[in-house]
Formats: sequence, C-alpha cells, structure tokens
Amino acid sequence: MDEAGGGAAPAPDEAAGPSFLCDAMLGGLSRWLRGAGYDATFEHGIDDGELVRLAQRTGRVLLSSDAGVFERRPLRTAAVRGLYVPRGLRPMEQAGFVLRELRLPVRDPRCMACGGALAAAPKDAVRGTVPPRVAERHDEFWRCERCGKVLWKGSHWEGIVAGVAAAAAGAAGAPVTPEGAAATPGAAASSEPPPTPPDGREPSP
Repeated sequence: MDEAGGGAAPAPDEAAGPSFLCDAMLGGLSRWLRGAGYDATFEHGIDDGELVRLAQRTGRVLLSSDAGVFERRPLRTAAVRGLYVPRGLRPMEQAGFVLRELRLPVRDPRCMACGGALAAAPKDAVRGTVPPRVAERHDEFWRCERCGKVLWKGSHWEGIVAGVAAAAAGAAGAPVTPEGAAATPGAAASSEPPPTPPDGREPSP
C-alpha cells in the first residue's frame, strides 16, 4: 500500500492474535508478518537480555535466529514464548516457517510501517492528506489505527498479495529445515523486506 501522514505509535494491539518481537537478524521477517496480518516489531541494536525482557514485558512472541537467546531462563521456563527461526532462509520463507510452526492463518494485512490494524477510511476524510493525483485515481483508503498513516492500493499491491500467498503456501508445504536448524524446545507453538501493502511506496523510516 502507499501511505501518507502518520504519528506516534501507542502500545501493541492486544486483540488480534499473537504479536511478535523480532531480533536484529529478522527485520525483513517483521515486515512479511505484517503483510500476513500480524503485529510484528523489530529491534535493532538491543542486547539479548533487554530483548528478552522486552518480550516478557509486552507479551510478544520472541523470534530469533540466535540459538543462545533460547538458553536464557525466561525462555527455558516458558515465561517468554519464543521460536527459533532457522538461518539461511529468505524473509518470505521465514514467514512461512513461522506461520507453519505456530499454525497461523494469513489474515488481512496490517500497516507495513508499524504493524497497526488498518481501518477503512472514507475518501472525503483523507482527501486533504493524500496527494491530489492519488485522490483522483483511488476510491478505497485505509488508516492505521496505531500510527495514523493513510494507505491505498498502489502499484506494489499485487506483489504483496503474491508474496504473502507464497509464504502461506510455504506454511502449508513441507517443513523448511536447513542444516542445523531446529525449533527450540518449549517454543510457543531470518534480507529483503516485502513490498509495501495496500499502498505503493515504502513507508518512511
């Protein structure tokens, strides 16, 4: 999707299925999970201990390709839910792995910038927010309930739909098990970002 505007992001949504916290290796995965309809956030430059504490505070499922993270007590005791994501997979394949391991369906996409839920927005309500040419060409718009960005189906929409469908097909297919990869015992149940959903541009950093 293409987008316009935006504001500060509040706390994660709590009523939309599992939400995810991705480590520094899995930034691309976080975007694919948003495209598949799940709230996912990505933390860069955070040490393992703080990453685990953040997952515990927020209740997010921790996704990591660092096996050492899963040796920490909160994960060994299941105080923090987590899943080891095998290395050597492309982000789309990582998403398929997560969907399969946690038996999650593909849902309507969420905001690719922050993972917030999208709500339909009347065209008249967003006319002053989007570029005039966009308002002329499109009739359907969505607003992120978290960051406030306005989105619309742009040129990348087909790519997103195809990518998420491929991830879902991977989730339904044979297990992806690169050499040395294994899900961590006690887990709940790693890069190119996907194209932007219902809008045609990359979200602003």
